[in-house]
Amino acid sequence: VQLQASGGGLVQVGGSLRPSCSASGITFSTYGMGWFCQAPGKEREFVAAIKWTGDSTYYTDSVKGRFTISRDNSKNTVFLQMNSLKPEDTAIYYCASPGRSYSFSENDYHYWGQGTLVTVSS
Repeated sequence: VQLQASGGGLVQVGGSLRPSCSASGITFSTYGMGWFCQAPGKEREFVAAIKWTGDSTYYTDSVKGRFTISRDNSKNTVFLQMNSLKPEDTAIYYCASPGRSYSFSENDYHYWGQGTLVTVSS
């Protein structure tokens, strides 16, 4: 299983980014997907999750209304649309999968990508 995240970068406060994560080695359309982030000096935490069908999503409170997780099963790719970015969103963002499941608990995630850095400057 390989998860390859990309699309991070440097953006100003209030700006937008759309990281993506491409998957291989799995039947992507049957796997839940999620995004986690790890800010400097902090533990990794949950950001968003999407069911394999794409019709159910879940977000941590701090990103609700600003971030949108989506997926394109025809391209084995999951996205994280990040709007109205704040300095506190600065972190490495990891895509991950709990396998044939749908969860917001890090303990349920077995497959991890390498992360993409998002930096929000003020």
